[in-house]
Amino acid sequence: MEERRERKGKTYCVTGGTGYIGSWLVKSLLERGYTVHATLRSPEKASHLFKSWQGGDRLRLFRADLLEDGSFDEAVIGCDGVFHVAASMEFGVPAVEDLESYVKTEVINPAIRGTLNVLKACLRSNTARRIVFTSSISTLTAKNSSGGWIPIVDEACQTHVHHVLKTKASGWVYALAKLLTEEAAFQYAEENGIDLISVITTTVGGPFLTPTVPSSIQVLLSPITGDPKMLSIMDSVNSRMGSIALVHIEDICNAHMFLMEHPKAEGRYICCIRSCVMSELVGLLRKEYPCSTAQRSSSMEQDSIPAEISSKKIRDMGFEFKYGIQDIIHQTIRKCVDCGFLPLTRNK
Repeated sequence: MEERRERKGKTYCVTGGTGYIGSWLVKSLLERGYTVHATLRSPEKASHLFKSWQGGDRLRLFRADLLEDGSFDEAVIGCDGVFHVAASMEFGVPAVEDLESYVKTEVINPAIRGTLNVLKACLRSNTARRIVFTSSISTLTAKNSSGGWIPIVDEACQTHVHHVLKTKASGWVYALAKLLTEEAAFQYAEENGIDLISVITTTVGGPFLTPTVPSSIQVLLSPITGDPKMLSIMDSVNSRMGSIALVHIEDICNAHMFLMEHPKAEGRYICCIRSCVMSELVGLLRKEYPCSTAQRSSSMEQDSIPAEISSKKIRDMGFEFKYGIQDIIHQTIRKCVDCGFLPLTRNK
């Protein structure tokens, strides 16, 4: 009861409240008794979420745009902390003559500016004691300088910007944006005395509240759907990491809240229940959803044992994952059948 009363006295801001992680995080915080300030570019488009967001008397919606200076100030006022989840899921770019210049001015600079706008709002608020930033596995690599596998991938195994620019593998724009935005965020936080924590999110699966199927789920199910764009992104992740690391939506949101509240949390934290080599993942997908169109990934076979993608840092602090790989696969496919993304006739 005392813990419940303490939660009722705390207010947290969630940016990107209509996204996959953002909408579930709002739901989770409300269920735990917190007051939530959720920011959205168009609050009127959040009506489909109201039934899922129990505890609406403790929810306030704020219109905010990452590219508008000061637009997060009102939402952050009075908050104990901020979950900065909002981000573009830009995987590709149009055909342009100067590609790198376009990506810098149209994708990277806006992404960095948006995150700094949120951090500046926190600095001005004088109340937000901690910011939890949603990062991505795309900022990491499991390969060493000679191209071999690192035995264990931890938070220090950051990929290099020049490698991203050199390879330009599928999804490279998103990876570059996350990498440079996180770097800029930590630099600004250090210079201004802000307590910033980064959650390195792996491929997220499970149910969802959004009206459309989240990109991470489309990537996860690409061996079933055959979507060439999403399958190429999965291949790119697999070639960089040697496997596909998974986490359940509820676990990733619980990890965000755990790190917000833990007094000793600092730096970056990988959140992954386990990683699967491609052949194992495709096998699990086929078992749960038998179909004749399951795609064989171009990087399904490994010539060596891939690296272990480790969540030891957050586990050692006492965090426990609730859902396993089979739970994630089962719940993802069940939700996608229910919403019509996967045909019912092919489900077992």
